[in-house]
Amino acid sequence: MLTNPVVVSIFVMSVLCLARLNVLLAILVSALVAGVVAGIGFEETIKVLISGMSGNLEIALSYILLGALASAIARTNLTPIFVHHIANFIQNRRLMFCLFIAFFACFSQNLIPVHIAFIPILIPPLLPLINRLKIDRRAVACALTFGLKAPYVSFSVGYGLLFHTILQKQLEQNGINVTLEQISSVMWIGGASMLAGLLLAIFIFYRKPREYQNTFLEENVLRHLENPKMSRQDFGVLLGAIVAFVVQILEGSLPLGGIAGLFVMIAFGAIKWDNIDNVIEDGFKMMAFIAFVMLIAAGYGSVLKETGAIESLAEAASSLSGGQLGGAIIMLLVGLLVTMGIGTSFGTLPIIATTYCPLALNLGFSYEAIILLVGIAGALGDAGSPASDSTLGPTSGLNADGQHNHIWDTCVPTFLVYNIPLIVGGIIGSMLL
Repeated sequence: MLTNPVVVSIFVMSVLCLARLNVLLAILVSALVAGVVAGIGFEETIKVLISGMSGNLEIALSYILLGALASAIARTNLTPIFVHHIANFIQNRRLMFCLFIAFFACFSQNLIPVHIAFIPILIPPLLPLINRLKIDRRAVACALTFGLKAPYVSFSVGYGLLFHTILQKQLEQNGINVTLEQISSVMWIGGASMLAGLLLAIFIFYRKPREYQNTFLEENVLRHLENPKMSRQDFGVLLGAIVAFVVQILEGSLPLGGIAGLFVMIAFGAIKWDNIDNVIEDGFKMMAFIAFVMLIAAGYGSVLKETGAIESLAEAASSLSGGQLGGAIIMLLVGLLVTMGIGTSFGTLPIIATTYCPLALNLGFSYEAIILLVGIAGALGDAGSPASDSTLGPTSGLNADGQHNHIWDTCVPTFLVYNIPLIVGGIIGSMLL
């Protein structure tokens, strides 16, 4: 099992990322390693990688357009006005700020399902406030990842409905007929485990003050905080942002929403004709790297699937399971490994369910325990994966001034505070259900 292409590849990716090699290069090297170990060869691996990149084209385009919207907003007084009101609400309560961010981020999955779209718009303007309060950005990264992940794991609403529906269909296809109500009645254990991780991150691990350097964001935002006022340009940008949000909700297309928002801003003079190039270029600088990482991550996931090693890994793990306790541990760890590689919980469920369902039935797990094991095994690794939007999204906002490292300040903290509680919650819950 240790020579499995997925195990070798993800080990290489983890080592390279922790050694601070650029994450995009680390993923590319890991994809080539997976292909070579599986016997596919360099040439075929590159073909599969390039073909698979199309899986995240919409997400990449969305990132670029969101960057342009964020750039347009940053040029107005909306930024200092927003920070002014947040600062008055939070005052000097650093821990409350992190809890507020986690609470607000939860809306992006269920109530207003925009996923990571709010981060490049909301977080960069708040960096001066974070610096002033000396908040450890690792705590903010954990708060954002909690809001991006815990709601869809726990509740059948918004993205949670999509995740639970995929889980239900995969279980049914493998002989386990369950309802969405049954799934919701069990998966709250995953959300509760993540809540425990969030509280540990905010109140214990990352509660100490941390110093950051003052940057251009500090100057552009804080100089307006005393008496921020709305101008005609500000109203035009605000209208464009609202249109982008409404179109995205109604049409279900984030790129279409971004395009609509930008054209409304241009039409109402919020973005001057002569400044369009600068706005787009600034947005590209802000989000292009994240967009390309998402493209490469999709290709990497395709390479892992093409090797056929994921199925063989699950089968090998099942032969080592022993009793229920060993089976639960192995299923969760393999789920963690797979999701770390392909970077999406939604894509992991169909891969692991085929092997996990028969194994869990043979080990005598109840339907409720199987729901929990497969659901949490799919969710594991989304927090902490260098290729996941649950980590790339927070980094895109927190690193707007170049003072937040993707691996050590986002991936490592979120991996520790969420995956460990999820594994513990999954094991205990499956043994009791």
